[in-house]
Amino acid sequence: MVVLGAQRVLSAVDERFVAPSTFDPIESGAIQEGALCFERIRDCVKTEKGKVTLRCNIIMASYVPGLSQRKVRNHFLETTIFLAVIFSSSITSGSTFDEEGTSKAWLKKGRAELQRALHLTSHHKYGVAKNIILFLGDGMGISTVTAARIRGGQILGRSGEDNLLTFERFPHIALTKTYSADNQVTDSAAAGTSMLTGVKVNSGVLGCDSRVTKGNCSNYRSDTKLKTILHDFIDEGMSTGIVTNSRLTHATPASAYAQSPSRGWEGDVDMPSNSWFSSGDGEAMDMEEEPCEHVDDIAKQLVMNNKKIKVLMGGGRRYFLDNATKDPESERVEKHHRRDGLNLVEEWKRDKLSRNASARYVWNRDQLDAVDPEQTDYLLGLFDSSHMPYEPDDKNRKQPSLVEMTQKALEILQKDKNGYFLLVEGARIDFAHHDNSAITAISETLELDQAVATAERMTNGNRDPKDTLIIVTADHSHGFAIQGYAPTGHDILGKLPPGQDTLDNLPYTTLGYTNGPYFQRQDLTNVNTADPNFHQQGCIPLSTETHAGEDVSVYAKGPWAHLFHATHDQSYIYHVMQYASCVGRNKKLYCD
Repeated sequence: MVVLGAQRVLSAVDERFVAPSTFDPIESGAIQEGALCFERIRDCVKTEKGKVTLRCNIIMASYVPGLSQRKVRNHFLETTIFLAVIFSSSITSGSTFDEEGTSKAWLKKGRAELQRALHLTSHHKYGVAKNIILFLGDGMGISTVTAARIRGGQILGRSGEDNLLTFERFPHIALTKTYSADNQVTDSAAAGTSMLTGVKVNSGVLGCDSRVTKGNCSNYRSDTKLKTILHDFIDEGMSTGIVTNSRLTHATPASAYAQSPSRGWEGDVDMPSNSWFSSGDGEAMDMEEEPCEHVDDIAKQLVMNNKKIKVLMGGGRRYFLDNATKDPESERVEKHHRRDGLNLVEEWKRDKLSRNASARYVWNRDQLDAVDPEQTDYLLGLFDSSHMPYEPDDKNRKQPSLVEMTQKALEILQKDKNGYFLLVEGARIDFAHHDNSAITAISETLELDQAVATAERMTNGNRDPKDTLIIVTADHSHGFAIQGYAPTGHDILGKLPPGQDTLDNLPYTTLGYTNGPYFQRQDLTNVNTADPNFHQQGCIPLSTETHAGEDVSVYAKGPWAHLFHATHDQSYIYHVMQYASCVGRNKKLYCD
């Protein structure tokens, strides 16, 4: 029996070793590894004629000084376990129990989770994280994750509350404080810069420290510009990539490579020196922004200053094409096309040709499918003139999904045996929240989760961390709430059931927003609130819903993932990535 085998191991320890007073079996990892041995039943069992034979080598000797591994093995070479069918099935079962809902089920589930936790220890001898994949759900606050979790479970025909997203199964989790250098509630430019440079900056600013304020170039100089983790990887001769379903020049992807006093200066037509003012999203720019002759627009910085980035995929073609070139999809010159005469797509191609690099430029899904990763070193994919469509809206699949872009990016980057850094942004979560469209934000979150699952499958698998650190987080949250007292299993997109009286006697939805458009209180009695075109009501009337300032989660797995362990400043993420991969300014301090 398993218990007898365990007792023999303990006897070996008792007879041959007296632990020093300073020995702590928990701190040493001995107890965790002992639990791990029995947890590995799932992996080690072989069924033969009703018998289940378990081989489990105890490695306590590596933690207990003075006790040889050989002596332990002599007392625990092989344990033959006779298991009833019901016990065997309980080993391999997931989170669903026959007695689900009973106290026995919850206690059993809790014990199983505790066993998993016991062998997650920082005492593992990790090597360098050669590869880092950072998934960033723009606006994916905790309430968004919860709603997506429930919705994902309900799509599968379950109640939903007991579901888990792929990244929620990661073994390490922390919280990050998202404030910017000048605002309690950050924007994506400051948040992205914080995560990718390790420095808190002012809202609206990309890649420049807090001496640079939004739209003001007076302090824009070499000593205020910041270096990102992407640049650190490039300096070490490793591959890098950026994948997003927003414009490649939008705030989050731009924070990986650009240095600009304003996130709005995406193209030359957006620069304040031009007569036409735009924030890049069609909104009026701050008219106090000064002309900056020595600042290049963000699209130009990407192509001209970041020539070694291997993979670039997203939207935003309009900022790369000149005003003499028609967009290949609309077959017309868009109003945001460049006025400086530069065709940045052609500039990108020329650079790669001059270096004899195999490079592909694509602008639709079919072209991306045709890209052979083995024959491609550089890939530029610009799949929309502006932002890529919401996942549910792209019914004809003319553009690749976030999952497809992630897979192709990894197929190319994984050829580099030295390692790589990949940033993947699920950008459209944020856009949907700004429009009070909960169903769309949830759909986009589920799409990001599928991209995480794809990366996990292509790299580490579910059990062996190996050499890839995967991090999933958000830049900020939104004023998005799960409210009322709906019963378990109630449609997360639905209305609260009758009996939860409101002062105006009108029904309301489980999901809601603290502010934003659609402020008018409507009678939802006969409204299908699960319709994709339905928008939740906001409490404070605004033209667009706002970000929120509470902490967001970080989920991590792989080498050094345990360094995410508490409530951290958002800028801490950069320091973990730098330490884990042995790159950047502190390489000698950390890795010698």
